[in-house]
Amino acid sequence: MGSTAPTLNRLRQSLAGIDPSLKPALPGCGREVGLDPAIDAALGGGLSCGALHEVAPSGPGYLGAASGFALALASIASGQRREVLWIGTDYAGTEGGRPYGPGLDLFGVASAKLVVLRVPKPVDALWAMEEALRCRALSCVIAELTGEGTVADLTATRRLSLAAREGASARTSGFGLLIRHNATAVPSAAATRWSIAPALSRPDAYGGLGRVRFDLSLRKNRCGPVGRWIIEWDHHEHIFLPALPVGVAQAVVDRSGRAPLVQTG
Repeated sequence: MGSTAPTLNRLRQSLAGIDPSLKPALPGCGREVGLDPAIDAALGGGLSCGALHEVAPSGPGYLGAASGFALALASIASGQRREVLWIGTDYAGTEGGRPYGPGLDLFGVASAKLVVLRVPKPVDALWAMEEALRCRALSCVIAELTGEGTVADLTATRRLSLAAREGASARTSGFGLLIRHNATAVPSAAATRWSIAPALSRPDAYGGLGRVRFDLSLRKNRCGPVGRWIIEWDHHEHIFLPALPVGVAQAVVDRSGRAPLVQTG
């Protein structure tokens, strides 16, 4: 059976002619947010700032890791110059917690640059995100949806992708991050889709907590291949670094030559 790549490419070009928001991002087009050399190579230079990207925890209890990854990306995109907007419903704040200022400062994200917007319904969060992506005062827009965020369907994410592209063309960043509390197979026009889990950190020189590590799974990439990587966040330099392996003691196993137990007494 022949390769289906030419057919898929023609289909993508046809869809791009119908809906410009579906046009694949070109490597090196516009400004990108860098993560790691290996990841950036797969992304064609990094995460495009004129696009929508989706982030979700890879399992129960990992929402904090997904949110932390999104905030780290926002910190790189902002460069400590322009504000970052975080949009969420009241229920999302109750379900997953709210950004904590002192913690953000220690994480490397200036809390003074974070603007939090609470809205009553998920559809309001999507509307606010679409409008904010065109705002020149913002470097990044993050929207948080509970559950699988089914309101952010293919039509809604197309609108967000188009708004992000328009924002980038208007000399704003147009960098949009959509956090779903649960990973979903619902079709989306996002340029990339990520599943995030925490990874074991390397202790510091004094045996204390080391840098935050993320286990990244790129599930969708309109610019190239998918993959899995472990990286760590340097909250002083506001950059991602490749994660060095952490030594783990080998598990103890039962030996076949072990002396048998003998009952006495």
